[in-house]
Amino acid sequence: MTKIEILKVLSGTAAVLAVTSCGADKKVDTRYNIVYIMTDDHTAQMMSCYDDSNVQTPNLDRIAADGVKFVNSFVANSLSGPSRACMLTGKHSHANGFTDNSTCIFDGSQQTMPKLLQKAGYQTAIVGKWHLISLPTGFDYWEILPNQGDYYNPDFITMDNDTVRVEGYVTNIITDMGIDWIENKRDKNKPFCLFIHHKACHRAWLPELKYLNEYEDRTFDMPETFYDDYQGRQAAAAQEMSIWKDMDIVYDTKMDTGIDTPLASTYRYMVNRLSPEDRKTYHDAYAPIIEEFKEKNPQGKELAEWKFQRYMRDYAKVVKSLDDNVGRVLDYLEEKGLLDNTLVVYTSDQGFYMGEHGWFDKRFMYEESMRTPLVMRLPKGLKARGDIPQMVQNIDYAPTFLELAGAPVPDDIQGVSLLPLLKGENPADWRQSLYYHFYEYPAEHMVKRHYGVRTDRWKLMHFYNDIDCWELYDLQADPHELNNLYGKEGYEEITAELKQELKRLQDQYHDPIESKLARQGR
Repeated sequence: MTKIEILKVLSGTAAVLAVTSCGADKKVDTRYNIVYIMTDDHTAQMMSCYDDSNVQTPNLDRIAADGVKFVNSFVANSLSGPSRACMLTGKHSHANGFTDNSTCIFDGSQQTMPKLLQKAGYQTAIVGKWHLISLPTGFDYWEILPNQGDYYNPDFITMDNDTVRVEGYVTNIITDMGIDWIENKRDKNKPFCLFIHHKACHRAWLPELKYLNEYEDRTFDMPETFYDDYQGRQAAAAQEMSIWKDMDIVYDTKMDTGIDTPLASTYRYMVNRLSPEDRKTYHDAYAPIIEEFKEKNPQGKELAEWKFQRYMRDYAKVVKSLDDNVGRVLDYLEEKGLLDNTLVVYTSDQGFYMGEHGWFDKRFMYEESMRTPLVMRLPKGLKARGDIPQMVQNIDYAPTFLELAGAPVPDDIQGVSLLPLLKGENPADWRQSLYYHFYEYPAEHMVKRHYGVRTDRWKLMHFYNDIDCWELYDLQADPHELNNLYGKEGYEEITAELKQELKRLQDQYHDPIESKLARQGR
């Protein structure tokens, strides 16, 4: 005969079920599980619960509908590796040591949120994209893509440090791995935290074969800032991420007419990973588009707008497979009776430009790339629903998961727990400003180094290193950030206030950049 005793722990948010059978005790820890799904370069403009003008993402929208959508969600450094390091540590880039993708290796010996969850009795696993150079630590199980990984028949690095090739489409495979770990590889007596990290929607936006023809009849609306002239914004004018000038005609738009471009060989390598039969399917889909392109031979603005449409269509195809797989995870958790006891988080490592300012990619502190989507399906016991307006940042995920798990949050973690917001509370002392710092220059896309402060209305940025430029924006009057107000008459007071707040944040987070520049005479 079985006897079940329910013991309340962790401030009423979790319980331990002690099951006694045939004289043997077996404890099942039923604290909340966490499934954290993170994509690469998926921007809120391409997620229909934020913006339904481009694509429909019904499964991502399910998460928001059954929980919350953060409408002011931001990153601390809009770049893949640094963003991941901020998430894992709960600290800004200068504090966790991984400031850029070009020169850094993540120090896996440092304190991380997965390690702290392990100490609290959680099982941890990560499958998919890692992109931090060193191998994962703090995980009971991991299987990761080398570097950026491939869309077709990708390689994975295993815990045995072997590299194995897996047949199929990367988004499907990563989802398979995540579900398989929950179903077959974990200790089902312990709570778990699973990180499902997708390669999608990273450049070069190679679609799943079944979706090769999706969106081909769609003409997307061009952003009103597509032909931005960058007046008064020196750093914006100096970037190299223009759809018109910098988007590779072979690698990015799939127009492989036999010409050699800087990235053509990389594109051919990626497509050649397909089997001969699948490769034929792929080339058959793009062949008529290539022929039309050769016949029209667009130039100038016509070429820029043609590239934009190709970019949007391929990106949307990749999002479609991603949304399918989010649905698979939700369906699996529901089928197994795990959904009511699991926090499901969906986010991206940063935002992305979908033609705004004429760009693709990220890096800048401007809204499109500093913002990132963040939706959470809440388990029973967390009562918040709908939009959450408070400003949150990716350094907040670590303390949130730790508090949810009943684990102590170390004092050196710089983020703040979102748990009060998930409980439906409205803390009077919630942060009123955010700090941002981007370091990767000179490097791909040539975005200058910069740091800044963002409040609910204002944004102040300082571009430094080989330039010394400030930018000030009134986000209420100028949401597209086209009119740099820095140094203009009438804005002296707000500029001084923002500089003071910037200094306060740098002191709070122990970022010495201002003092370094002062010593250099900047």
